[in-house]
Amino acid sequence: MAIHQKLTQGKWQAMTFGQQMGNIASEISRAKHWSVKSDKEQVQKSAERAHELLSLTIAGEKRLSYLKELTRLRVILADAFIDAGQYDKSWQGLEDYCLSFLLADGQ
Repeated sequence: MAIHQKLTQGKWQAMTFGQQMGNIASEISRAKHWSVKSDKEQVQKSAERAHELLSLTIAGEKRLSYLKELTRLRVILADAFIDAGQYDKSWQGLEDYCLSFLLADGQ
C-alpha cells in the first residue's frame, strides 16, 4: 500500500533530484525526532515513508552511478531502522547526507 497516495511517479519525477533527496531527508529527520522520544511506532512510520520516497527515486533514476548510491542508501536506511549496527550511520548522518544533495541543487 502506498503511503504517499497522492504522489504519483510523474509528479515525483518532475522534482529535481535535490528536491527528492530533501523530501527523503525530511522523513529521516522525523524518524530521528521520534527515535529520541523512543516512539518506535512513529520511527517505523517515518522510516517507511522515507523508504517509499527513496524507492520512487530509484524507480525513476537512469544514471547508473546514482542508482548504486541510492540502493546503498536504502540498505543503510533499513539498517538504521532495525538498529542492526552493520553500518556506522546515525539518523543525523543519513539526514545530512540527503540534505547535501538539496544544497548542491541550489534549493
